[in-house]
Amino acid sequence: MAENDVIIRTDDLTRAYGSKVAVNHLNLSIRRGEVFGLLGPNGAGKTTTILMLLGLTEPTLGSAWINGLDCTRNSMLVKRITGYLPDNVGFYPDMTGRENLKFTGRLNGLSEKEIEEKIDVLLERVGMTYAADQKTGTYSKGMRQRLGIADVLMKDPQVIIMDEPTLGLDPEGMREFLQLIRQLSVEDGRTVLVSSHQLYQIQQICDRVGIFVSGSLIACGKIEELGRQIAREGHFVLEVEAEPCDDKFLGFIHGLEGIKRIEKEGRKFIVLSSRDLRKDITGFLGQNNYTLLHLRQKGGDLDEIYRCYFEKAEEEEKHGSSKNGKRAFRKK
Repeated sequence: MAENDVIIRTDDLTRAYGSKVAVNHLNLSIRRGEVFGLLGPNGAGKTTTILMLLGLTEPTLGSAWINGLDCTRNSMLVKRITGYLPDNVGFYPDMTGRENLKFTGRLNGLSEKEIEEKIDVLLERVGMTYAADQKTGTYSKGMRQRLGIADVLMKDPQVIIMDEPTLGLDPEGMREFLQLIRQLSVEDGRTVLVSSHQLYQIQQICDRVGIFVSGSLIACGKIEELGRQIAREGHFVLEVEAEPCDDKFLGFIHGLEGIKRIEKEGRKFIVLSSRDLRKDITGFLGQNNYTLLHLRQKGGDLDEIYRCYFEKAEEEEKHGSSKNGKRAFRKK
């Protein structure tokens, strides 16, 4: 990745609270104009990373930069080019959507003419023109999130950071909101960093993802690249359903080389293995007059990629190793 293509970069970024390491030697590069998903369970260190990027929390060790600006030393300049959308956007409830946007525009030093021109354009873009003159205290979660994007765009940021932005949205609101996020990258050329634990939704919009576990980034790349990587490492997950679903078929699967675990969901078998079993299973079914109802290799799904890396990280932690052989945090 060329240096001039990178807009967000961290170098051994670390934050510890006493003996608790929230972020452990994070090295990350995010390209201009991409949507990057920072994925992990609650408590993984995602929000702490975001707070350090925004200059709201100082790192214990290491550094972070946005567009060449040190996020700690030049935090005010970073805030000018960075928009932030938290999981629960706060607006003045007794003010209308339009009035809240005007307030934001004034805080960012825009002229009244610029504010009026921007508000109408942004309200239309996020689909909130119809509710512009309603008090935000009456807004649903989805309406607040869409107004939140308009609010962030008032200062025309190069980078937008979103912390669990789809939390609590209904399916239709989720779909519309994800479309808006993708447009910010494709149409505007903005860089979007999305923190989330909702894997399926993030899979739809991200160019690349980083998987965060216990403060460490354990995998980073395009989803299809991570899928190929876990396959090379011998992690395969196969869904298979056949008729009849009997002990003979289950016994055949158990006897195959490379079987790690077999789970059952209804009439469907979920087979975890160290190799691709599709040829063996379809051959057995054909030779024994079974009817194949469903066959799907799940390795390329983000939820399965995440599960594999998560289990791998837990296994390494049990054996006292840290991510990619990096040292554990030591205060210098």
